[in-house]
Amino acid sequence: MTSRDYITRIGWQKLADELDYLWREKRPHVVRELSAAAAEGDRSENAEYIYRKKELREIDSRVRYLRRRLDTLTVVDPGHCSRDRVYFGATVDVIDDNDTPRRYRIVGSDETDPATGAISMHSPVARALLGRSVGDDVVVDVPGERREFLIDNVAYDEDL
Repeated sequence: MTSRDYITRIGWQKLADELDYLWREKRPHVVRELSAAAAEGDRSENAEYIYRKKELREIDSRVRYLRRRLDTLTVVDPGHCSRDRVYFGATVDVIDDNDTPRRYRIVGSDETDPATGAISMHSPVARALLGRSVGDDVVVDVPGERREFLIDNVAYDEDL
């Protein structure tokens, strides 16, 4: 039995939008530019032609990846979840052991973005937070240290 990867509705839509953009807008533009470069003559020394061929290969590779990936992802809708508990897709406000507020959003591996606080459900912090409630103290063992968090708030996309 193989396990499926999870993604939020918003994350799935972003990947689907990227696929649509690449296929309907970016690829046709590059194909037109490639045709124009090919019409200029000797392709072996034509930098524009060589660049556009490389760009087209990269687009086609990404399109193939996105098509396969979107077919394997399971969209999780947290609509049925208790609003005071942390589940997949939750945005969790915590206060760390230095009284610093932090915000994490628990997402699938395709959506992680540390700059925005979107962390993988497989990360140590997310694993420690999952299933916990507002007011809970959580201890997280991260590489090289132990951290403590107080869960201050839990929200889901439709609540924000």
